[in-house]
Amino acid sequence: MADSEFAIPRDTEVGGVWRTSRRTLGLEKPVLMGVLNITPDSFSDGGRFFSRDAALRRLEEMQAEGADIVDVGGESTRPGSAPVSDEEELRRVMPVIEAAALQVDVPVSIDTTKASVARAALAAGAEIVNDISGLRFDSELAELAAESGAGMVLMHIRGKPRTMQERIHYDDLLGEIVEGLRESTERALARGCRRDQLVVDPGIGFGKTAEHNLVIINELGRVCGLGFPVMVGPSRKSFIGKTLGLEVEDRLEASMAACVVALLRGARIFRVHDVVQARRALDMAEAIVRGSSGAEPA
Repeated sequence: MADSEFAIPRDTEVGGVWRTSRRTLGLEKPVLMGVLNITPDSFSDGGRFFSRDAALRRLEEMQAEGADIVDVGGESTRPGSAPVSDEEELRRVMPVIEAAALQVDVPVSIDTTKASVARAALAAGAEIVNDISGLRFDSELAELAAESGAGMVLMHIRGKPRTMQERIHYDDLLGEIVEGLRESTERALARGCRRDQLVVDPGIGFGKTAEHNLVIINELGRVCGLGFPVMVGPSRKSFIGKTLGLEVEDRLEASMAACVVALLRGARIFRVHDVVQARRALDMAEAIVRGSSGAEPA
């Protein structure tokens, strides 16, 4: 196997940055997006951070642990989950986002498919919109990102969270994912977004089988070929449980393995629950591949 197959991209069309409404994030090292679910029913930590005080404590912890971004979401998108109203989603996330703008230095991302929620979150200090629908549920998100300059994650999904794991079929798994992401990015660009605002996500666990998710990670280079930074979110997901027979609370090491392989295949942004462990695993993998510890010789 050629050494270049494992090389982390150095000179890409992306240019090595991701611009948000308030700053430029360099992609020269792995970027960690810490997950903060303000929901009672998320698959991994539903209910743990549902109160404002608990959410703010966790937000500050993630910054201290090495998170580069904190992703705040008020609607569970686990398989089988039911949607919530705009009003309920706002009620959950806004107190946390408003406080976060004053209490932490890292950018806040709003994990939503609704323009009304994203608009309020951006006005309160959020800098990124993480849209699991890739603009398929609410195309107004593109205009909002263009107007505000917010960073935007465009993810691939087949169907909607409530039904996405039913009757899963692809004739060409990676080809269909790449084409879906191409359509999402073209839609965003046509509505005024800049290329350096956009990040793509193949949507691990969203309308895919466990076997599909393994293939996506291993063949992630095809997604990188779109020319946008790639984010992945394998953390604690059910494909790990199905592959190794593990419950959610026992999936840490396997989550880190999935992230490291995704890094070797070209991913630069990682949406994770376990920030400390991901920071160590990904920074070490990056140092090994680049052949430098970053430390002065003894």
